[in-house]
Amino acid sequence: MSIPNEALEKLVQEIETRAVLAQQQISVVKTQIAARQRDIRILQLTAGELGTVPQDTKVYEGVGKMYVETSVVRYALDRGDNLGTRFVSSPIDEVNKRLATETSEMKADISNLDKKLHYLETTHKNSRDHIEQIIGSGGRP
Repeated sequence: MSIPNEALEKLVQEIETRAVLAQQQISVVKTQIAARQRDIRILQLTAGELGTVPQDTKVYEGVGKMYVETSVVRYALDRGDNLGTRFVSSPIDEVNKRLATETSEMKADISNLDKKLHYLETTHKNSRDHIEQIIGSGGRP
């Protein structure tokens, strides 16, 4: 008993669509993994540089288009209108903790993306195998 040509074509087309979608998602996931690895490397370099400076050094972090001091907390009142200037701050130890936390979060993201990549690669391979099996059998079960 063979499968009608119309049903066979529809089945092959559906499997082909899954394979193409999986291939596109594989590219996206690989790009995301590369970006996370690049970010981890930047965090590691930053932590290494912070390790070479004395603990009492003023540290500034970029916030958009400005830099914020992160070693001293100050709040100075402006006498004219009671407005003040704030400097968001934290010691170098806290900056290092934040860098370590971000690094571990990035590594967890990479681990999850690796799992997703493996799933997508398996899906793509299985789709291709099914298409070859259908074409090789000529539509016979």
